[in-house]
Amino acid sequence: QVQLVESGGGSVQAGGSLRLSCAASENTAGRYCMAWFRQPPGKEREGVAAIYSGWAVTNYADSVKGRFTISQDNAKNTLYLQMSSLKPEDTGMYYCAASSVCGTTRDFALGSAHYNYWGQGTQVTVSS
Repeated sequence: QVQLVESGGGSVQAGGSLRLSCAASENTAGRYCMAWFRQPPGKEREGVAAIYSGWAVTNYADSVKGRFTISQDNAKNTLYLQMSSLKPEDTGMYYCAASSVCGTTRDFALGSAHYNYWGQGTQVTVSS
């Protein structure tokens, strides 16, 4: 089973940028759908961005569209989330996830139920 390790979280001021990384223990290209989720304090986990390289499909939550970019470096087995124009409401624990079941619709891609591999999370804190 694939193992995932996130890094790159930290504390930034509003308007700043961060890049999160997720190192996978095996090549996920074309085999898994990959996604980033976040859990704000006191709230439920929500899908942020998803990618399936096999179909060259990406999906984003409305709240991050135009500010966040998900990408993969297949040579490094690494998933990224470039976050720009950060807002205090982007604060939360960010998780990388992998699913062997893929779909192209945004609701499916950003739904957590079918993701069966998860990292331990990395904290992002955005101050105003």
